[in-house]
Amino acid sequence: MWSEHCSYKSSRVHLKRLPTRSRRVVQGPGENAGIIDIGDGWACAFKIESHNHPSFIEPFQGAATGVGGILRDIFTMGARPVAVMDSLRFGPIQESNAAGRGARATQEIHKNHSVLEGVVSGIASYGNCFGVPNLGGETKFESCYSGNPLVNAFALGLVRRDQIFYARAAGEGNPVIYVGSKTGRDGIHGATMASEEFSEASEAKRPNVQVGDPFLEKLLLEACLEAMQTGAVIGIQDMGAAGLTCSTCEMGARGHVGIEIELDRVPQRETGMTPYEIMLSESQERMLLVAQKGREQDVFDVFQKWGLDAVEVGRVTSDDKMRVLEHGKMVAEIPNEALTDDAPLYKRPLERWDPPVPREMPEGIKIGETRDLTGNMKRLLASPNICSKRWIWQQYDHMVQTNTVEGPGAGDAGVIRIKGSQRGLAMALDGNGRWCYLDPRLGAMHAVAEATRNVACAGATPVGATNCLNFGNPEKPHIMWQFSQVIDGMTKACEELEVPITGGNVSFYNETLGEGIYPTPVVGIVGILEDVHKAMRPDFREPGRAILLLRATEPGDMTDAESEFGSSEYAREILGSVWGYPPQLELEKEAALQKGLIEMIQAGLVDSAHDCSEGGVAVALAESVFPEGVGLKVDLAAQGLPAEFVLFGEDASRVVISCDRGNLLGIQQIALKYGLSADVIGETVGERVEIRIQGQVVVSATVAGLREEYEKALERALKSEPEAVAAD
Repeated sequence: MWSEHCSYKSSRVHLKRLPTRSRRVVQGPGENAGIIDIGDGWACAFKIESHNHPSFIEPFQGAATGVGGILRDIFTMGARPVAVMDSLRFGPIQESNAAGRGARATQEIHKNHSVLEGVVSGIASYGNCFGVPNLGGETKFESCYSGNPLVNAFALGLVRRDQIFYARAAGEGNPVIYVGSKTGRDGIHGATMASEEFSEASEAKRPNVQVGDPFLEKLLLEACLEAMQTGAVIGIQDMGAAGLTCSTCEMGARGHVGIEIELDRVPQRETGMTPYEIMLSESQERMLLVAQKGREQDVFDVFQKWGLDAVEVGRVTSDDKMRVLEHGKMVAEIPNEALTDDAPLYKRPLERWDPPVPREMPEGIKIGETRDLTGNMKRLLASPNICSKRWIWQQYDHMVQTNTVEGPGAGDAGVIRIKGSQRGLAMALDGNGRWCYLDPRLGAMHAVAEATRNVACAGATPVGATNCLNFGNPEKPHIMWQFSQVIDGMTKACEELEVPITGGNVSFYNETLGEGIYPTPVVGIVGILEDVHKAMRPDFREPGRAILLLRATEPGDMTDAESEFGSSEYAREILGSVWGYPPQLELEKEAALQKGLIEMIQAGLVDSAHDCSEGGVAVALAESVFPEGVGLKVDLAAQGLPAEFVLFGEDASRVVISCDRGNLLGIQQIALKYGLSADVIGETVGERVEIRIQGQVVVSATVAGLREEYEKALERALKSEPEAVAAD
């Protein structure tokens, strides 16, 4: 319970700085999931959590049980899960300038293929069998994730405002009931495994990884929600990290009561289990609930109907202690708070750290020498971080429950409708580890801004956030400095963009043999659409529409542009180098951009909206033409910058929109109101993509030619065999 995974002993002192309140927040950090009020008597519960360590050791089950765990967090609150998303990070899957070459690189690429395929299969298997739509997310590739893949799972559920449940025990003498799957030896020490670095012996920890059963979890969902409706349930908690130990002491501590349990009554699927094993097993699909005394049978009847175990294993006491009995003899007795609130709180030392990269553009980098950038554009569209992730998301069921308005690959955010109302919810996940590596504070601000901008591009107003903070070893002062900086950046961005953090997860010790990951905060944003029929998509609909670049800030000078270009996908993939800083971000202007964009969409003035992020305006334009095959002809202003900077620079606070020319005046008026630039840069045409800068053609290709590179790249990389080359 005092492990980093359970106690947050290194992070709590910093997490307190995050903004957690607003008029919509019903439940903030500290429960199984955060909850926000979305109107009409409805609330939504949502959260993101990591399952990084298990997914490296056993990719399929590690990822599958990550999905199962986050789903239980949602329905523990009384909410029915209606959507999941995932944010994934892997090592390189092909040889490149960024990934390197040689025998070692080839071996790593093979391993990364295996981990990626296992993780995606695990997510698909659990979510599809459980019956919850996967609305997308993000998948990124960097060398630092070869030994430490990241699997961050997000889930969202709907609950009536007056039917929310909490993980608190109450009422002396009330029965404590164990429900769900039987207890086995799988997952023992899972929490401590997630609080350690990986070493060469980590493969031996495969037994620490839990094994999931999504069909049983579906039964558990229905049984729990039905039991809650009887009025007999007082509190409920899922058995996640540290299993029965965690659920008993946390429920008792939250309710300021004690819990006594008898281990002989715990349903077990293996013989000869010791009290230690029973209390620390992390077998999946299990819940602990407290019922009203005298109404136990109401609970038992519901679980019997669904074919699940439901056994009274203990009772609530008044002495604030967790008491464990076996064969009637006490084998453990400890105050609840000793395991929860009294866990150590570390104020670890911080040490400023600068990444070992140049801050200015290296002299050997050649920019502005190529007039025709069509070839480089195709290479960029085929690069792993930018190319279509269809191979991944087509394995997920995104239409089950029939609420999906925008699924994976369809928009900047996933969108669902709320049945029985006009409203909808939009959700997005974002994070850029490389930017946080270059500047943790600025990179974290970008993560919040990008996720909220994606939700705004769907026409929704961002109202709440959850975060998953993935870092290296907190015992190293520079890692804690990165963490503190990320919290500062996230705090500033959340305050300015009015999205309180309602909960989340911290994952430390993402290191293998002393080599850590980039600091990788992932932000999940939820937004409300008052009219789901006005949800916006990113694709151009038909020829003859005006294309505009909506932006909140003007580009910087040549010095700023050179420094910021080093953090771009183009610099990494095409030039094979990383330098400088992430693009500057003015949060007040970012907020204005999002509000202005939402107003334009709600007024019906916009046909499509797509934010400019990885790959810059050129990639944003290309991604807008692919779904419908509608081409474009645009002419961009050089503004004294080389063509590569204009096309592929990743300046913040920009959105590509298209509209009927009759709506241009209305768009310009709203842009003026919010202090935005809304420049007409071209129009949609037939089946060609032609991009000019100051009248000179720099990219010219067919839509089909570009789409071929974009759509097929990931599958080709996974099916190809990297060439084994002797190391120099």
